Amino acid sequence: MEEVDIVVIGAGWYGLAAAKTFIELNPEVNLIVLDGSPTVGGVWSEHRLYPGLKSNNMKGKLEYSDFPMDEAIYRVKHGEHIPGPVLHQYLTAYSKKFDVHRRTRFNTWVQTVERIESGAPEESQIQTKKLVVATGLTSGPFMPAFTGAESFNAPLFHTKDSAKNADTIQSARSVTVFGGTKSAWDAAYGHAAAGVPVNMVIRESGHGPVWMIWIEKLVFTRLLTWFSPCVWGDADGYPRIRRFLHGTAVGRWIVDTFWGILNNDVIQLNGYDEHPETKKLKPWYDSFWIGGGLSITNHGGNFFEMVRSGKIKVYIADMIRLSERTVYLSTGEALKSDALICATGWKHLPPIKFLPEGIDADLGLPHYISQPDPIFRKVDAEILARYPRIKAQPPGNPHFKPLPRDEDDASAPDAANEPWRLHRFMIPPAYIHDRSIAFAGMLIVICTCISAQIQVLWIVAYFANEPDIPASDADIKWEMALHTQFGKWRYPCGYGARYSDFVFDAMPYLDMVLDDLGLKKSRKKGRLAEILEPYGPGDYKGLVDEWKALRKKAQ
Repeated sequence: MEEVDIVVIGAGWYGLAAAKTFIELNPEVNLIVLDGSPTVGGVWSEHRLYPGLKSNNMKGKLEYSDFPMDEAIYRVKHGEHIPGPVLHQYLTAYSKKFDVHRRTRFNTWVQTVERIESGAPEESQIQTKKLVVATGLTSGPFMPAFTGAESFNAPLFHTKDSAKNADTIQSARSVTVFGGTKSAWDAAYGHAAAGVPVNMVIRESGHGPVWMIWIEKLVFTRLLTWFSPCVWGDADGYPRIRRFLHGTAVGRWIVDTFWGILNNDVIQLNGYDEHPETKKLKPWYDSFWIGGGLSITNHGGNFFEMVRSGKIKVYIADMIRLSERTVYLSTGEALKSDALICATGWKHLPPIKFLPEGIDADLGLPHYISQPDPIFRKVDAEILARYPRIKAQPPGNPHFKPLPRDEDDASAPDAANEPWRLHRFMIPPAYIHDRSIAFAGMLIVICTCISAQIQVLWIVAYFANEPDIPASDADIKWEMALHTQFGKWRYPCGYGARYSDFVFDAMPYLDMVLDDLGLKKSRKKGRLAEILEPYGPGDYKGLVDEWKALRKKAQ
C-alpha cells in the first residue's frame, strides 16, 4: 500500500490550484493528484472539447493571478471569449510550470474513500494524511430514464459527451436538444451553424430557459453586489449600506428597481418579445431569483436569428417517450431525430463512494433525511427576519416535476433533500477539528479561478492548523446552517436548494475567507476604485506570498 501526505482528487481549476499551492509552500511534500481523465483541465480536459466550445468569461477574467494568459502565446485578445482548446493548453502549461503535471495520475478513477482511525483495510491502494476533494459539481452527468430509450437506435448522449459524438454535426439530418440551459444553447447553435435542423425542447414541467445576460461586471463590482441580499454580505466591510438596502422599505424599493431595470434591459436587448419563436426563450422568473441559472451568449453568430429563421425550432413541452429515431412530446408532436442531446444537469454527489456506509451526512454531502434538524427552522426565521424581501418567494411552476430517473439512483438530483452542508462551503463540521479532509469547488460562481486560489489557500492554512476555528461546536453548526440554508431562499429558481449557489454573492464570500486568513480584502487603489472598478484575477496576485509573510511575522 502506498502512503502519501496529500491526495488531491480532480485536476480542474480547483485541483490544480490546490496542488500548486501545497507544492509552492512545501516543494518536498509527498503529494499526488488523481483524475479519471487522460489530461488535465476538468471541464476543459481534451476529451471534453467539442467544436465551437468557448468560455463564458472574457480573456482576463479566467486565468490564475500568478499565471497570466499571455496574448502572444495563446492568441486571444482582451475582451474575447476563450476557445476550449486554448483553455486546455493554458491549464496544461500551468500544471507543468508549477510541477503538478508529473505528480498527476491520469485515467485513475477514485472509487471509494474511507475514513480510518488506525491501520488500513488490506484492499486499500493509497493511504493519505490529508485529502482534498476537487471533483467539482459537473463531473457526473445526470441522464433521465427515458421510456423507449432502448429502441431509439441513434446517438443519445449528455452534453458532457459532446466531443465523443461530434460527428453528429456532419452525419445527422436533424437533432433534438433537450434542455434550456447554456449547454443546450451551445449544442443547438453548433448543429444549426453546420446546417443541421435543430429541435430544442424545453420542459414544460421544468424551470424554463436560462437567462442570457452579461453579468461579469455585475458580480465583480462591489457597488453592484450590494443589491443582492446575503447573510455573509457584511464581510465586505459595508454593513451600513447593506442594512439600508435590505433592511428598510426605501432600500428595498431601490433594490427592486435595480433588478427590474436589469431584467427589462436584457429582455429588450435580446428581443425576446419581437418574435413568437424567440418569446419561447424568455425566462420564466426574474433574474433576482436565478443565481447559477444565468449565462451569456458567446456564439460566433446570432442565436436568436437562428430561432427566428427556423433553423432552431423551440418547443415548450415534456418528452413522453422515444421510439426509433423519434421523440414524442406532450403536445402530441413527434420529432424525427438522428440524435438526442441531453442538457439535463449533473448528479448531486461526487463520483466517489465514501465509507463507512452512512457517513455522507457527517461529511456534509447531500443526502436524504426524514426529519430535518430543528436548527434549520430557527435559521429560516433568522434569514427572513434579516431579509424581508425574500419572504415573497416567486410562485413555482405548477406543472413542475423532477426528470424521470432510475429508482435506485441515489445520486440523481432529486434523490436528496439535504444540500451540501460545509463550514465555509469547504469543511464537514463533524470533522472540522480533525483537519484531514476538505472539499474545494463545491459551489457555483463565475469567478472560478479567483475562488479556486482563495479557497485552496484557506484549505492549506486549515491543514496547517490555521485559521482559528470557533471554539464552540454549536457556533460552527449555527454558522454552517445559516450559510447553507440561505441559498434555498435566495435562489429558489436556480440551484440554491441543492448546491452552494451564490453567483451574485461571491465577492463577500471571498472577503470572508480572506478575513479568516488575515489577508487584505480591499485590494484596489482608493475608495472610489474599490467601489466602482470590477475586480479581476490580477487584483489577487501575490496572495500566497502575503500569507507567508503574515505567518513569518507572527512567529
